[in-house]
Amino acid sequence: MTSPNDHAPTRGAEAVVLVGGRGTRLRPLTLSAPKPMLPTAGVPFLTHLLSRIRAAGIERVVLSTSYQAETFAEYFGDGSRLGLELECVVEPQPLDTAGAIRNVADRLSEPDVLVFNGDVLSGVDLPALLDAHRSSAADVTLHLVRVADPSRFGCVPTDENGRVTAFLEKSANPPVDQVNAGCYVFRREVVETIPEGRPVSVERETFPGLLESGARLQGYVESAYWLDLGTPAAFARGSADLVLGRAPTEALPGPTGESLVLRNAAIDPTAVVSGGSTVGADCAVGAGARISGSTLFDGAQVDADAEITDSVVGAGAVIGAGVVLRGAVVADGAVIGAGCELLDGARVWPGVELPPGGVRFSHDC
Repeated sequence: MTSPNDHAPTRGAEAVVLVGGRGTRLRPLTLSAPKPMLPTAGVPFLTHLLSRIRAAGIERVVLSTSYQAETFAEYFGDGSRLGLELECVVEPQPLDTAGAIRNVADRLSEPDVLVFNGDVLSGVDLPALLDAHRSSAADVTLHLVRVADPSRFGCVPTDENGRVTAFLEKSANPPVDQVNAGCYVFRREVVETIPEGRPVSVERETFPGLLESGARLQGYVESAYWLDLGTPAAFARGSADLVLGRAPTEALPGPTGESLVLRNAAIDPTAVVSGGSTVGADCAVGAGARISGSTLFDGAQVDADAEITDSVVGAGAVIGAGVVLRGAVVADGAVIGAGCELLDGARVWPGVELPPGGVRFSHDC
């Protein structure tokens, strides 16, 4: 991992990270922690994003917080451990994306403000994004990514000079494959024009309004790694991609590879841990267990011959012998009795105990 001091500062820019959401699509994991604080490849997800911001030479970051706001300051403090000057600002009420940006305007001082959604894992070249913003003299520059299925997103077409021409709603036949990637560069003066003290959406109000007023909105289009970690399946995938080295970070607490095993974890020699899986601190993995593309939070226990694929197992949870988890979430402290089978989006809430064989999707029992 590169030292924060290895990166020269980027002048005239600072960052805002939006971390106020309740993460309802990730429940039950977000009942105990905000989405950006969930363990992802060994550290809270936000650590990976902050490491990328620091690697780009940005030294000052403002976190716009709301849900369980105290957890951010408790963990990151003033940011000095990451080579950052970090400030947390709590929303007085949920203000949506643009409202949250406006709420921290009085904490900003640099001409350019990079804004990040705190639940997006991205390989965007941040210095290149900032250079594109400055060279085009844009009011706002949007990071746009090309996706295989743009019908699942609103599309953002651009002209031959990269200038944004429209913001289009989801449609069955989108005209372009470019979508909003949740990372922007604002001129600070534009931030100050956002209405204050009420919810405002950048996607539905701010950007369309700026476009209508004649402001210059520039698109920075690329095909770098990009993943919204808003669902359990995406969360498991993103964590695995970080461990495998497919997604960029400077905060991985170990080398990239098939697995990341944290301190005091005990894995039986006959168990197989692969596919970018993370085994958290003080976990125990029994004989013959197979774990692939999954994340075990600290203190989880996996008994003999269990099979865990593309799943998330919460802190202190117990996975009994012969259990099968595929695309499942087991929250903190839950107990899955031997022989249970949880597939395709199954979610178990904190502290719930399933008896041996109590849930099956197969008839061979």
